[in-house]
Amino acid sequence: MSTRDAATASNACPSLFHFSEDPDIRVFVPRPVRVGIDRGAERAWLNGALVWAIDSAHSLLYLFPRDCPRIVIWPTAETSPEDRETWFGDVSGRAVAYVEEAWADRIEAGVLERYQMPFATFEPSGEAGTWVSRQPVVPDGHDTLRDLPGAMATAGLELRILPRLTPLAPIWRSSLHASGLRLRNARDWVTPEGGPPKPIGPDR
Repeated sequence: MSTRDAATASNACPSLFHFSEDPDIRVFVPRPVRVGIDRGAERAWLNGALVWAIDSAHSLLYLFPRDCPRIVIWPTAETSPEDRETWFGDVSGRAVAYVEEAWADRIEAGVLERYQMPFATFEPSGEAGTWVSRQPVVPDGHDTLRDLPGAMATAGLELRILPRLTPLAPIWRSSLHASGLRLRNARDWVTPEGGPPKPIGPDR
């Protein structure tokens, strides 16, 4: 059984989405990522021409303005009580998102389009919740999210605002899951050892 067939069988064709600030996309054309990520030689193809989508379980990672740097964490079955208390506290939701205060107003005013993507041409990327298509994709439709903090709350995501994200680098040494997105845009960010993949080129 291929990787895609195994994923399809286990996920029963998951709902897939693409988030954008553009309300008028009729066809998603495969394109290289704007900033390549060093994933190693075997996975360098993920920097090439692809259409990306995220499954519903992980779509809370994208309820932000496109370029907003954020760290999103959640406990797993392997998370220790100590790490949960230190990083997660008494949160009742699924996950916590940390953002820098410079982005607070943009999140409050942000508007996103959530495109529903047909499953047929997608295959798993090997990264949590993400799928890719090597072919153009016509979306099944889209809806507009005008209240991003409200959408986060509905998804079980607690938003925490900090002056800087840099002090959170030790999260990648904890037993929680941590996803870092657009961290090249964070103030004074230095990718920690064992942290998220580094952008290809000068690191900020």
